Amino acid sequence: MTASDVATTDVALNVSTSVVSVKPVVLEAPGRGEDLQMRVSAPTAGDALPIVLFAHGFGSSLDGYGPLADFWAAHGFVVIQPTHLDSRTVGLAQSDPRTPRIWRFRVEDMKRILDQLELLEAAVPGLSGRLDHSRIAAAGHSFGGQTAGNLLGLRVLDPVSGKAEDLSDPRIKAGVLLATAGRGGADLTSFAAEHFPFMNPSFANMVTPTLVVVGDRDDSPLSVRGPEWLADPYFLSPGDKSLLTLFGAEHSLGGIPGYEVKETTDENPERVALIQRVTWAYLRHALDIEHASWAAVRKTLSESVAPIGRIESKSS
Repeated sequence: MTASDVATTDVALNVSTSVVSVKPVVLEAPGRGEDLQMRVSAPTAGDALPIVLFAHGFGSSLDGYGPLADFWAAHGFVVIQPTHLDSRTVGLAQSDPRTPRIWRFRVEDMKRILDQLELLEAAVPGLSGRLDHSRIAAAGHSFGGQTAGNLLGLRVLDPVSGKAEDLSDPRIKAGVLLATAGRGGADLTSFAAEHFPFMNPSFANMVTPTLVVVGDRDDSPLSVRGPEWLADPYFLSPGDKSLLTLFGAEHSLGGIPGYEVKETTDENPERVALIQRVTWAYLRHALDIEHASWAAVRKTLSESVAPIGRIESKSS
């Protein structure tokens, strides 16, 4: 066993259980133009299950991010994955009047799910009454990170209304933002500024405890600043935050968007395994389930002689 092997496998996990996954679970969504479809994955055993509401990256769908959703569900979480309007499976035209407000429809999707959790419970055989509604986290990758971030307190200057509303939700107790965009304005490339005018987040009010995950080779074509841009959600937000930096990782972070998907440019199963364990341990810590696993994963990485990532933390 190598030193880097230790970094991914030496964190004690609870017993893995079989998972039931139901799709599509459908919610009516007046004014959206499409009903909201999602996948719900849950362990077949256990009660008082915490919840992760996951927002996919641009163009993906409820079928993406199996490496994370499957792992979290097998280790005690209920994972809810909506398909947002930008998904390739929806095929929304650029000229569609909803397009300029795609970012806002995404946040409304997440809130709609929170408002109708009991209906979702009833849609999954054997799940009703087993969810812990007091322990809910929001997570997302790339564009999905901004979506989840809005529930954590991130604010977007809406290019349509000119307002930066507070869209945070007190039902969300923790967050995981994976490869999430940083500041807008002069930090954006001209292409990004033209095509993604909603990419102008402020992190000043993002107070909810959050783990930010970045790759040190994620050189986004959307920013002129390089990989450090993706760490803005950590450095520019107040409160209790942690940052996992993955060495050698690009935007796919080793392959979290799915199993063998074409957008993975840096396939690395060991890196994905580390993300699985670190995010699982962090969520259990931030949702006040138990704290030993988070302490263990931080200790393991700090003591590895050849780590594949590092963790740093700050508090208010």
